[in-house]
Amino acid sequence: MPESPFDQRRYQVRHDWGIEGLRRLAPADVVVVVDVLRFSTAVTDAVTGGDSVAFDGSAHAVSINGAAVAQAAGESGAVVLLGCLRNAAAVARAVLDIQHERAARTSIAVIAAGELAGSATGAPLRFAVEDHLGAGAIVGALGTLGVDHTSPEAAAACEAFRGLRGAVRHLLTAAGSGQELLARDARDEVLNAAAVDAASVVPILRDGAFVAY
Repeated sequence: MPESPFDQRRYQVRHDWGIEGLRRLAPADVVVVVDVLRFSTAVTDAVTGGDSVAFDGSAHAVSINGAAVAQAAGESGAVVLLGCLRNAAAVARAVLDIQHERAARTSIAVIAAGELAGSATGAPLRFAVEDHLGAGAIVGALGTLGVDHTSPEAAAACEAFRGLRGAVRHLLTAAGSGQELLARDARDEVLNAAAVDAASVVPILRDGAFVAY
């Protein structure tokens, strides 16, 4: 792939949005897909409960964007993890473990899924507050473990989370995606997604299913 000023290849920790963002970045060893409401959080909770989650048509039906980003990441040959606010610190520990196993500097792309306006090809991607905060939480947790060579984009997400951490519950319920779920009487689901580091399990894509790392 030709170098681009937007591919962030000079940095170990990179950050962008959606499938186009994944493609814009230089290939990474590990891709962390962040779809806080709801794909990453729902799969994390299922895997925490001991289940594996088949990555099939039903997964794509539940998530227009998060599952599509995970599929594209898997096709790139990267290790694919799912991250959210609930397992941010656990994701960072898993990445560090992968780096130790590889015995080499490991590049990480933290991809916020965002919200697609619809299922049609070419539907525009909307900024999603919850995914911005989730990505920032993971970048911050990586930095705490010493994996801190971050792109400006990743650093900005990290500082957004650090500055707003105390307001995460309010922000998730007040943001568009949260309001949409509240209208479906799913307030408990939104509050569950806002619980930072409440889970210690990280879903990893293996042989067509998400299982515990």
